[in-house]
Amino acid sequence: MAATEIKKGITWVGALDWDRRLFDELIPLPDGTSYNAYLVRGSEKTALIDTVDPSKTGELLENLQEAGVTRLDYIVCQHAEQDHSGSIGDILEIYPQAVVVTNEKCKSMLMDLLLLPEIKFQSVSDGQTLELGGKTLEFIFAPWVHWPETMLTYLREDKILFSCDFLGAHLAQSRPMLSDEGRSLRSAKRYFAEIMMPFRLPIRKHLEKLRGMEIEMIAPSHGVVYPRPAFILDAYDEWVSDRTRNLVLVPFVSMHGSTREMVEYLTGALIRQDITVIPFNLIHTDIGELANELVDASTVVLATPTVLGGAHPAVAHAAFLVNALRPKLKFASIIGSYGWGGRTVENLLASLGNLKVELLEPVLAKGAPKEKDFQALEQLAAVIAEKHRGIGVLS
Repeated sequence: MAATEIKKGITWVGALDWDRRLFDELIPLPDGTSYNAYLVRGSEKTALIDTVDPSKTGELLENLQEAGVTRLDYIVCQHAEQDHSGSIGDILEIYPQAVVVTNEKCKSMLMDLLLLPEIKFQSVSDGQTLELGGKTLEFIFAPWVHWPETMLTYLREDKILFSCDFLGAHLAQSRPMLSDEGRSLRSAKRYFAEIMMPFRLPIRKHLEKLRGMEIEMIAPSHGVVYPRPAFILDAYDEWVSDRTRNLVLVPFVSMHGSTREMVEYLTGALIRQDITVIPFNLIHTDIGELANELVDASTVVLATPTVLGGAHPAVAHAAFLVNALRPKLKFASIIGSYGWGGRTVENLLASLGNLKVELLEPVLAKGAPKEKDFQALEQLAAVIAEKHRGIGVLS
């Protein structure tokens, strides 16, 4: 995509990655992604806010050339992760007079990750400003959104917040400005679920700080630019709250049909209790979709056969994921089948130590589920309904 002016004197010069389908060798990207870099021109100085992934350096350089940049004074690095910082070395070769503006923690990380010399840095503190001539950049430290060195940049005269990964989305589209609200919101929620959800509590504090600022546009480092900040800020307010929905997630694996039969029975029993339920067959599930639903769910029920005395590896991986993402779940349970014994419940519970959930009585069937097992599943559904009514998500 060509360089695109988003406001007078501010130009998007980043890169689109339409074909990328995996991030950090972990996170599926169904809609690709973008690496947003922004050129801010003052009457005296020019600053580039963030760069792009090293694989897209050529596109960034082409956009800078197209924008007519003959001199670059500052490269503002808001976050050391390479999808934002990885092109800094190449930019410095083309514009050797430029200095990298960042905080001390980020500077240290960049020197380790990119082997940049200390002489190329200008360190800033929280609240410090940088004058470009009619355009003033103010730096706002935002640790643990989602790394410890992250900072945001506020352009005072234009009331634009460059929010780095915060409030972003993995989404490639042909124009930087928000156009399809439904698609953008889905992508932003999935991004929050996969990347930001573990930092829900620190994010609350940062949102409170932003609510006290006059912001007319939000420009993240991934996804679209928001000309109406309330669109994404209001969504984040909901996602980081303690409120949940009348929703049960059932990630499962079944090797010979017994666990699947239990999942299907429990699903029906929950529906009869007026509870929304989503089973996820982990052999086929996009983990991003599971993470997305975890944002609002009240309850998760892990369903697994017993393999070598413990949970199926795919279910163990799902438990690890849930634990790492730290969603605002209220309740959890475990169901499944076994042949001769094992420690499935103990093993899975040990993997959920980060969650502040109430454990509901597990249901384990020996071999194929029998009438008593179905009765226990019916009772589990009734208990879940009672618990959901207790927290006000089921009337």
